[in-house]
Amino acid sequence: MSNNKEKLFTEFQAPTTQEWLDKIQVDLKGADFNKRLVWRTNEGFNVQPFYRREDVLKLKTPEALPGEFPFVRGNHKDNNAWYVRQDIFAEDAKAANAKALDILNKGIDSLGFHIPGKMVSKEFVETLLNDIYCECVEVNFSTCKSKTLQLAELLKAYFEEKGYDKEKIVGSIDFDPIEKLIIKGKNVLPLLDEAPKLVEALKDYPSFRCISVNSVSLNNAGAYIVQELGYALAWGNEYMQQLTEAGVDADLAAKKVKFNMGVSENYFMELAKFRAARMLWAQIVKQYEPKCDCACKMVVNAITSEYNQTLFDSYVNLLRSQTEAMSATLGGVHSLVVTPFDTPYEEPNDFSERIARNQQLLLKEECHFAQVVDPGAGSYYIEHLTDSLAQQAWKIFLQVEEEGGFLESAKAGKVQDVINETNAKRHADAAKRKEFLLGTNQFPNFTEKSEGKTARQACCCCGEEESEFKAVNATRLAADFEDLRIHTENTRVPVAFMLTIGNLAMRQARAQFSCNFLACAGYKVMDNLGFKTVEEGVDAALEAGADIIVICSSDDEYAEYAIPAFKYLDGRAMFVVAGAPACMEDLKAAGIENFIHVRCNVLETLKEYNAKLGI
Repeated sequence: MSNNKEKLFTEFQAPTTQEWLDKIQVDLKGADFNKRLVWRTNEGFNVQPFYRREDVLKLKTPEALPGEFPFVRGNHKDNNAWYVRQDIFAEDAKAANAKALDILNKGIDSLGFHIPGKMVSKEFVETLLNDIYCECVEVNFSTCKSKTLQLAELLKAYFEEKGYDKEKIVGSIDFDPIEKLIIKGKNVLPLLDEAPKLVEALKDYPSFRCISVNSVSLNNAGAYIVQELGYALAWGNEYMQQLTEAGVDADLAAKKVKFNMGVSENYFMELAKFRAARMLWAQIVKQYEPKCDCACKMVVNAITSEYNQTLFDSYVNLLRSQTEAMSATLGGVHSLVVTPFDTPYEEPNDFSERIARNQQLLLKEECHFAQVVDPGAGSYYIEHLTDSLAQQAWKIFLQVEEEGGFLESAKAGKVQDVINETNAKRHADAAKRKEFLLGTNQFPNFTEKSEGKTARQACCCCGEEESEFKAVNATRLAADFEDLRIHTENTRVPVAFMLTIGNLAMRQARAQFSCNFLACAGYKVMDNLGFKTVEEGVDAALEAGADIIVICSSDDEYAEYAIPAFKYLDGRAMFVVAGAPACMEDLKAAGIENFIHVRCNVLETLKEYNAKLGI
């Protein structure tokens, strides 16, 4: 058998990289390889269309072992288990407790309670955790930063009163004053002095973390993957420095830091992000000379993004969060929160929360994602992404350190400026459809109505103090299109009629393009099979009550059809040409002003049309 195998393999000669490239060039038929096939990412590096063994031989990541320093291959040696987490807003302790007990019977094994600061008390904690066995389920808490230490003391007393084994208590309490500074611009610097006290209060609970790095806030503000990663590392290092300078043992400090990171829709890149994050964080902690490598483990709670979620066609959010959940779990996170699909416009209900839970359970119980250690390991592509992300993120980390550390950079507004600039660029790209949002700026549901949906506003239980620092502008990517569409719906919905004529293939393609284009603003679009004359088409459009008539034909035929149609219409409706034909200047000279094509700024064009129509 072995001889047969050897003979089989020797029959095939492995092609070289150059032979692959030569074959690709033939298939490209003269097209530029770099322009057609090389992906220029937003992360600061290019991705090739294929990778070979020789590309990863020089990398260190494939040499790592699961559960061993630098933990690039995960924190576990023999599985990929993660906690299935659901967060609960605990304004009413009894109601939150009932909900927690209910979802614990539905597959959840990690609870996250957000407790309003004014509610923090011994009685509230006892009621909230009644009948929840904290040795058997992960428990996480957050409250106003000024109340965190008090909550920690109450939890500690509760655990001791119940006689829980300190070694078995797994969870966290969210203390991250720097997040408040970055996201809201609030001066919470005095609260940083409570971090060592918090660590001291919970030092006997080895698996209960209390210092958070909430880089998910940057993700939800539009940060690129490498930006979230680089800043998260600098953010965590800031807390490590402050704790160790305050006299906290390096091992203890590192074991109290927890990362809450976002997950965007970039499937393989996000998977690689978590691998790179663990590797870099391990190297950072190592510089503090911990006694045990176990202190270098990075514990990550991943939360699927809200930035790319949409109000319209909201079930598409399920597709986004499902691929994000796959990235996170395959990337080896400690726990995962899947954001319910209806989060952009309402408080998630029982249905959306059940779906969000089942999205994880499907991956865990049916796809067996929890049983395979580091599934991405050995993939030339993923190993390359891991290394490239690590290199770019490290550059950001070093730059922040040169600026005096993450806190100084945030106080100066440098972090906020970078994130806001990225957010603005992404909104501009979405407006031009350089970045797609299915169902919003690309292939919208023509007949969908908002039905009273409005974007939810973030709440704050800590009051609205005056901002002293720059803040991050966290605006969902779809918000601009949603505002426009809702405004159109609430004012007047115009009718856009496709006057299709001439070349069959071109008129159909341009009619489809135009329908998608105009439906992004909620216009009622009417496609047609075709007309023999422009007069016949204009008459049909006016009979249908059209506010906009879009002529759809080929570039060559516009010279024949566009001007006669425009003149025959004689201002009775807005006239639009679908495309950017060579005769555009001649058409403009005849008085035609409106053209829609792939180079248009879709959002600005639609706003302009609304203004012309008095909407």
